[in-house]
Amino acid sequence: MKKIRLGNSDMQVSNISLGCMRIDKLSAKEANHMIHHAMDLGINFFDHADIYAGGRAEKIFANAIGMNDDVREKMFLQTKTGIRNGYYDFSKEHILASVDGSLKRLKTDYIDVLLLHRPDALMEPEEVAEAFSQLKESGKVRHFGVSNHHPLQVELLKKHVKEDLLVNQLQLSVMHTGMIDAGIQVNTKHENAVNRDGGVLEYSRLNEMTIQAWSPFQHATLKEVFIDNEKFPELNEKLQEIADKHDVTKSAIATAWILRHPAKIQAVVGTMNADRLTHIAEASDVELTREEWYEVYRAAGNEVP
Repeated sequence: MKKIRLGNSDMQVSNISLGCMRIDKLSAKEANHMIHHAMDLGINFFDHADIYAGGRAEKIFANAIGMNDDVREKMFLQTKTGIRNGYYDFSKEHILASVDGSLKRLKTDYIDVLLLHRPDALMEPEEVAEAFSQLKESGKVRHFGVSNHHPLQVELLKKHVKEDLLVNQLQLSVMHTGMIDAGIQVNTKHENAVNRDGGVLEYSRLNEMTIQAWSPFQHATLKEVFIDNEKFPELNEKLQEIADKHDVTKSAIATAWILRHPAKIQAVVGTMNADRLTHIAEASDVELTREEWYEVYRAAGNEVP
């Protein structure tokens, strides 16, 4: 499993991360097997959030792995805060309480990376800065980032937050390519030339923020998995053609398409099927050619002017 540097930190993390949102669907034995299997594949980064399964996902993860110091030092743990029941909350009080809850459920003394989950329209960046500084100084959180934020929201945070923001977790798949489309269609009248995210891809590269791609197999608007979906025959045919050339699966090629981008994006995959994860992990060693990358992009219905 290839490693990438997370942001401008010294953390060397697997370029594929296991998202643990659905780990509550597994038995304790199955969850234990899934985590160990991921680690055997070379995955050392695990993505959580305080709201996943109402907090139970973090607890199930820690109990399943039998969290202790020896296990903890072999993995990087990321969690998120800010989403509450029907609203968002970046208040200092909530951030601090949320982290304490995650630490307790994960049975650890520290979080490697804490992300602000979705933008809070009522955010007061001074409060966020106070919370981050307190968490950093106490040793409870080592690094920070955001999720689903556009560049100006990040800049507003950076005006007050002392700590580096290493990550922006954003939805990206070959069928959710807005951050790429706007650059390809620049100076055209094509619908995809509309810049809806403030140039977040280029901003992230300029500022050494790692993009973490969530839902790497999902269609942008239909919210359906496109792999082996009869609604997307051209894409699946092309994925299979290239998969055959590299002796991997279509899921691996869809993941390799993300990893091929020079931004050094980290793919966050949420499968809880060990065999499927094995196939996806093969993407780490697949280097698509420039021609193959564009072939997949076009097969997904994207135009190249």
